[in-house]
Amino acid sequence: MTPGTALVARLKQGFKGLRVVGDVHGDARAFAAAVAGAAEKRFFVLQLGDLTDRGPDNPGTLRLAFDLVEQGQGLFILGNHDHKLRRALGGALVRPDPEGLGVTLAQLDAAPDGEALKARAMAAIGEAPAWLRLGSWLFVHGGFHPRMLREASPPDAGTAKPEGLVPRALFGQVTSRTRADGYPERLHNWVHRIPSGITVYCGHELRSLDGRPYVAVSAAGGRAVFLDTGAGKGGHLSWMDLPW
Repeated sequence: MTPGTALVARLKQGFKGLRVVGDVHGDARAFAAAVAGAAEKRFFVLQLGDLTDRGPDNPGTLRLAFDLVEQGQGLFILGNHDHKLRRALGGALVRPDPEGLGVTLAQLDAAPDGEALKARAMAAIGEAPAWLRLGSWLFVHGGFHPRMLREASPPDAGTAKPEGLVPRALFGQVTSRTRADGYPERLHNWVHRIPSGITVYCGHELRSLDGRPYVAVSAAGGRAVFLDTGAGKGGHLSWMDLPW
């Protein structure tokens, strides 16, 4: 039995498919539209991580995501920004990007339910999976590794220091160099390790040049679908529906 088989069976009893949502980055209004549309179609919402930072309404985004989880209507994959937020809320020495984590923390401090929302974030992010396989679909924030097809995400991925496959899941494949724009240099060799018949849905980086999810085909015949199209960063939120 592959990881996620039992979850697929349970979801098929109550939902007609999945709505896979890319990086939100605080664009709560767009996220709410995605969630409402999924409810109308009776689709389970599976968000690919990076709920917060940069966008106009990070508290609203978190409320939506946590409500989905608590109501059994959706879940979110652990992203690097989510992991960083939890570390900051837990008192770790984290340098807040003034346009990213700094925005989120300031908005949480100003929210009427800010303290309760911080507690919810600590709990929900701590329980989020770093990757999830559902049949021929693999969902991960940053990057794929073939072992993810055989192994379930560690249960403490959201609370522990990233080790094993978790760094690949959160950050993708990176070198030790920094690009001119200040972001780490990223490699995509992992795409060509996706076997035939498997589709990996991920976010983390804006690879699209036309505003639509970017699709890469591996040398082995598998596919990677990148759904980050810039929500909260001057672009828009993308999602894809996957019927059973």
